[in-house]
Amino acid sequence: MRIGDLMSESGVGFGTSGARGLAVAMTDRVCHAYTAGFLQYLLAAGAATPGCEVALAGDLRPSTGRILAACARAVLDLGCRPRNFGRIPSPAVAAYGIAHGIPSLMVTGSHIPDDRNGIKFNLPTGEVLKADEAGIRAQTVSLPAGLFDADGMLAAGEPDALPPEEPLAYDAYVRRYLDFFPAGCLAGLRVGVYEHSSVAREVYRVVLEGLGAQVTRLGWSDRFIPVDTEAIRPEDVVLARDWAATGAFDALVSADGDGDRPLVAGADGEWLRGDIAGILCARALGVRGLVTPVSSNTAVERCGAFAQVLRTRIGSPFVIEGMAQLSAHGLAPVAGYEANGGFLLQTPIERAGRTLAALPTRDAVLVAVTILLAAVAQGRPVAALAADLPARFTYSDRIKDFPTQVSAARLAALTGNDAAGNLAAVAAVFAPAFGPVAGLDDTDGLRITFASGEIAHLRPSGNAPELRAYTEADSPARAAQMNAICMGILAGWRGERG
Repeated sequence: MRIGDLMSESGVGFGTSGARGLAVAMTDRVCHAYTAGFLQYLLAAGAATPGCEVALAGDLRPSTGRILAACARAVLDLGCRPRNFGRIPSPAVAAYGIAHGIPSLMVTGSHIPDDRNGIKFNLPTGEVLKADEAGIRAQTVSLPAGLFDADGMLAAGEPDALPPEEPLAYDAYVRRYLDFFPAGCLAGLRVGVYEHSSVAREVYRVVLEGLGAQVTRLGWSDRFIPVDTEAIRPEDVVLARDWAATGAFDALVSADGDGDRPLVAGADGEWLRGDIAGILCARALGVRGLVTPVSSNTAVERCGAFAQVLRTRIGSPFVIEGMAQLSAHGLAPVAGYEANGGFLLQTPIERAGRTLAALPTRDAVLVAVTILLAAVAQGRPVAALAADLPARFTYSDRIKDFPTQVSAARLAALTGNDAAGNLAAVAAVFAPAFGPVAGLDDTDGLRITFASGEIAHLRPSGNAPELRAYTEADSPARAAQMNAICMGILAGWRGERG
């Protein structure tokens, strides 16, 4: 079975750094094949050794345990040894793999609803990149005869290949922060941890309390909640404001389902936009070379805090490639962040004789702790940390159940080959609401800059059938207003698709 053919057959395709699809489509057979293709690619390329260990972990979705078992069976069938590190954040299992030079995978659908899931693959050096994805896609794998039933599930009587859970990766991830940040550095800070169903909820509590903060656990759920840090749900906005209104907290923190994208709010209960949180974290860590996707707030260039800022396509693989490019030119420290707030560290951070090791994959905990510490060190509320950044505000939203091929075709109709024609076509749609079009950027989707300096960026999601709109303006109200207008335009496109 060729993995590329399996994608078409099953509907489970590659998103950012791995496979994603409907949980019912991610049968044991499909997950076994994907994992076998991943390991087979690594073994053939010399990136892994025969019989090597493979670190496995997962999030808290109902389908995760079953998928982990199928992945573990594939690891055994390839002659390797699965290590089960339980339900821990994606960056925790990736960090363990990097530290020990072994492949790792995380069963997670991140922030998307729990009717979907995914497998995020990591090389011994970090995330699977686009070239690796192509190599995995080209693999042809053989499935053991009789292993699966007619529905693609492990046949009755097959032994469970998933070994008992080990705490080593979790413990190392917690120590990563407790060993780097000064003991007691958050003493006196009252922090509410919005736990919901994030696999990072226990890590947050242990790390923050370990650094001296007074932690209150909020919103725990045994049902999976799809918290998206880039398109924050109205109910999560209300929850934060209600908790803040009690006056009991100096800050609130949370993360998405697999703990690689942060949410941080001050005493006012207003969640920081991810691209602002990324700037604040990078500035506090003394980063010189910074990489971020084209969709992020332009305050990163305007603030003048960084020696070089490099823009990329959206997705952590592109940010990682950009970070490698900057560090290859001798710039250090180098880091990156995405508009969802996930922070990636390309080079180590040195501070007061302590070293924070590089972790070139999205991380939530580093962002939250760094921002809280910056507020304490400066004697300022969290909400005030961004006050000296240029006044640029972003807003994002999405239309769900919008087939990717439909949105891509609709955008292609606007981008064509004739630059002048592009401007005219785009202006015909957007100028009535936003004024003259000054420029277009098709690095990833369609990013429109208007003569007013306002920005609208339209992009099909790479992980789900969604069409996203990102807007930027000089006030939060205007950015939100622009986004609502864009949502209306995009809804009209969906109505035209038939």
